[in-house]
Amino acid sequence: MTQAATLPGTPRPQWTGGLRAALDVRGLPTALALLALLAQLAVSRAPGEAPVAAALTVALVLPLAWRGRAPRAVFAAVAAAAFVQWLADVQLPADVALLAALHGVAARTDRRTTLIAAAVAGGGALLASMRWATGGAYLAPFLALGAAVVAAAALGTSTRTARAHLAAAREWAADVEAHHDRQARLAVAEERTRIARDLHDIVTHNLSVMVALTDAALHARQHAPGAAATAMQRAAETGRQALTDMRRALGVLHADEPDARRHPLPGLAELDTLAERMRAAGLPTRLDLRGPRDQVPATVQLTAYRLVQESLTNTLRHAAATRADVLVHCTARTVTVEITDNGTAGPAAATATGPATAGEGRGIPGMRRRAAAHGGVLEAGPLPGGGWRVRAGLRIDGSAAAPA
Repeated sequence: MTQAATLPGTPRPQWTGGLRAALDVRGLPTALALLALLAQLAVSRAPGEAPVAAALTVALVLPLAWRGRAPRAVFAAVAAAAFVQWLADVQLPADVALLAALHGVAARTDRRTTLIAAAVAGGGALLASMRWATGGAYLAPFLALGAAVVAAAALGTSTRTARAHLAAAREWAADVEAHHDRQARLAVAEERTRIARDLHDIVTHNLSVMVALTDAALHARQHAPGAAATAMQRAAETGRQALTDMRRALGVLHADEPDARRHPLPGLAELDTLAERMRAAGLPTRLDLRGPRDQVPATVQLTAYRLVQESLTNTLRHAAATRADVLVHCTARTVTVEITDNGTAGPAAATATGPATAGEGRGIPGMRRRAAAHGGVLEAGPLPGGGWRVRAGLRIDGSAAAPA
């Protein structure tokens, strides 16, 4: 034995791979065992019949090794050998190979081919019964052989049906798995979008407030150091609030942590704090809360809060307003949010300020998506007498999704 033949991973000769691909390897041992048995029966005949019987036995049984790869060709070869056997007037137990070939056709081909093969096998059963029946009574042998033909075809058809059902079940399982994968990818994409919008709102709002407070502190540090210190303290509190909100948005803040208890998930109750923060940043803000709030879901409250927060942030950054009014009206079925200001320009003016353009490109569309998640439509535009208005109605009953 050469070294190449003993090394692991050495490529085998191509001719062996081709032979294994052509043979039905699973049926080969059975076919060879049956061939050996029937050949032994054949050689036990009279000396003159033994070579013919052995050759016919080989011709009948050996093709069965390929019935899984080429069932039609195998059946044709076995049927031809059986017809030669009939012409030679040699009875052989190997005739059972025709039933095995018929089973292979029924199991691996279509119904029409199965019917044709069964008719051929039935014709062979009739010819064999007429020639080799004892005393000319061929009806009983024909019925027995015919029943065997029907049974072989029926078993093969049952096998084909079972395989078809199994293939359909596997295809269905693959489709379900692919659907689940798509749903998972969509869920991940939606979660990323939600986090991106939340981070935009959190960072934009809190940084805007911190910048305004810091500017105020720098302006007042000479003539009003106490007010400057207060402004810087509020800027620090705003920064801590921003960090907490960012951790919550990223899913790394647990409900039992101290920061989570000090800064709960914002809702309608936190609008007072938001308005106070905006006033401290230099934007006088009036808040008007109407209607019962006890039955408003937390998801709707969070969306309303984010809409007010984003609108006031835009006003603080771009509108040059001296006043902002916030109206939140709760009913049994809806929450209406309206934010107006008296600025000389609305959020659209951000397009003229360079760096703010990217933020605004996410801000107003993001607010529209938040409102749409609760069956609402957000309207944003200038007022006839000057200023800007943002208005949205959020559904309480049957909201389609959590705010994103």
